[in-house]
Amino acid sequence: MKISRRDTLILGTALGVGPRTLQAAPLQVPRRVLGKTGEKIPILLMGGSLALDPRFDPKLAECLKYGVNYIDAADCYSGGMCEPAVGAFLARLGVRSKYWITSKSDEHDPKAFEATLNESLEKLKTSYVDMYFLHMLQDPKYLSDDLKAVVTRLKKEKKLRFFGFSCHHGNVAPLLETAAATPWVDAVMFRYNFRQYGNTELNAAIDKAHKANVGLIAMKTQGSAVSFEDKWQKFTGKWNKYQSVLKAVWNDDRISAAVSAMDSLDKVHDNIGAAVDKTKLTQAEMHELHKFAADTRHLACDGCDHLCGAASGAPLQIGSTMRYLMYHDVYGQTELARELYRKLPAEARRLEGVNLMAAARACPNGVDIEKYLRRADEVLV
Repeated sequence: MKISRRDTLILGTALGVGPRTLQAAPLQVPRRVLGKTGEKIPILLMGGSLALDPRFDPKLAECLKYGVNYIDAADCYSGGMCEPAVGAFLARLGVRSKYWITSKSDEHDPKAFEATLNESLEKLKTSYVDMYFLHMLQDPKYLSDDLKAVVTRLKKEKKLRFFGFSCHHGNVAPLLETAAATPWVDAVMFRYNFRQYGNTELNAAIDKAHKANVGLIAMKTQGSAVSFEDKWQKFTGKWNKYQSVLKAVWNDDRISAAVSAMDSLDKVHDNIGAAVDKTKLTQAEMHELHKFAADTRHLACDGCDHLCGAASGAPLQIGSTMRYLMYHDVYGQTELARELYRKLPAEARRLEGVNLMAAARACPNGVDIEKYLRRADEVLV
């Protein structure tokens, strides 16, 4: 299901597969309340980790047309060019008041966190962001009283409206429980996809966070895109595989939205087409999705370095390496993947003398870690 580049949908139009008749008023992507913020955001969010046109990005304009007015940015995305591109877009159209901007700081120390925010505001050409995250949080100690004081002050200064963190390593569940017990955390963006629906620990943590009214945003929804083999051409006659996994996430009412790095207008139209159709996946469709998840589980890395990394006996960063390899092999972001890989400490990339077979045996999903790490060492250097 796709929205044609030349056509638009109108409110009340019956949904189905096929081209649309050109009409005046496009359908709007549904919205859900983001936890304790009380704000409604679109269920589909525009991810900023891809390259955006620094002058004017048409993907952002197309998203806005259909109500996808939430951009997920970060100080480090696209080699630091994401925020300036978003700022240029907002300034050119004069639509700051119509856009929700989330950005993130890789700096977790309170002073550096504030300094990064100020830099982000300058690049975004705005006096405030709607949400500001600690980026890729792993250690809950950074949710300190000192950081709380800084966040509280920045809210009073109207530089940020809400605060939270993003996480996608092996300790997502404990971090969600931490968020549930931390009243000043407004939202969490975390790795959540169809491969994890049966994870008892994760579901219990999601329940706790949802009960505490923490806003929940899903990322990495494709479940490691490297595992999408060509033999799985269509999930149903209506949805392609990428749309299907988004629909599966939206089936979960605990989740407010899913972020997607849409690097082309075709992907924008595909995802919006899936979002505006309010039909949920059927039980039979979910069964097929679970079956596919089981059949390809050995191809998806969950980033649980505390298991495979410990077994290797070396300071490797296996989860990060696997993620960068996916950027290279699947997303086509070759330069970004190489840049990130080269920034890893030398010991985190050194494979000589490392027991990679032990690391592979420690993987609960049976991922061939040795194969992927050696490939990364070949293509990402």
